[in-house]
Amino acid sequence: MSIVRPIDITGTVAALLVNPDAESGIESEAVEKVSARFEGLEGDCHWGATRPACVRVIRQYKKGTTIRNVRQFSIVSEEELAEIAAAMGIPSIRPEWLGANIVVSGIPDLTLLPPASRLIFSSGASLVSDTENAPCRFPAEVIARHHPEAKAPFVECAQHKRGITAWVEREGEIACGDEIALHLPAKRLYPHY
Repeated sequence: MSIVRPIDITGTVAALLVNPDAESGIESEAVEKVSARFEGLEGDCHWGATRPACVRVIRQYKKGTTIRNVRQFSIVSEEELAEIAAAMGIPSIRPEWLGANIVVSGIPDLTLLPPASRLIFSSGASLVSDTENAPCRFPAEVIARHHPEAKAPFVECAQHKRGITAWVEREGEIACGDEIALHLPAKRLYPHY
C-alpha cells in the first residue's frame, strides 16, 4: 500500500522559467512550456542526474563531492511571493529574480510541503519535493537592484516562503496553465529529533 496519497488541493502552473547559463547570474527567463526529464529541466543550468555538493549540503559532504541532483527544479508560489513583497514593503517580487523554474498558484503554504510530496501535472509529469529552498543572498542582491527602497531584508522576510526544490520522478511536458495534483506522504514525527 502506498503511503503517498492524493489530497483535495490542486494548483495551477502560473509561469515557467529557465536559466540556461548560471555564469550569467541567478535570474531565469520565462518560457511557455518545459520538458521534465530524469536528468531535470531541459535547457536549465541545473540539468543533470548528479551535481557537485554545495552550501545546501555542506554538513553532509565536502564541497564539490558528486551527489544525486535533487535540485533539478526550483518551485515558488505566487501567493508566497506576494507575502514576501508585502513584508519587504515593495510592490512585487518577480520569480525570475529568485532563479525559479515553476511558479504555482493555489497551493497554500507551498514552502511547507513535506519532503517526498508529489506534484503531478496534467501531462502526467511528476516532481518530488526535496526540501525547502532557504532564502539566501543571491536573490537578495537581485531584488535590491530592482527595489533599493525595500524596508526589510529579503532573507528575513522569505523565511519558510522561498519555495522548494524538486526532482523528476516521471518525465513529461509541463505548460503554463497546467493543473497540478498534490500527493502527500503520511504524517510522521520522528521521536528522536
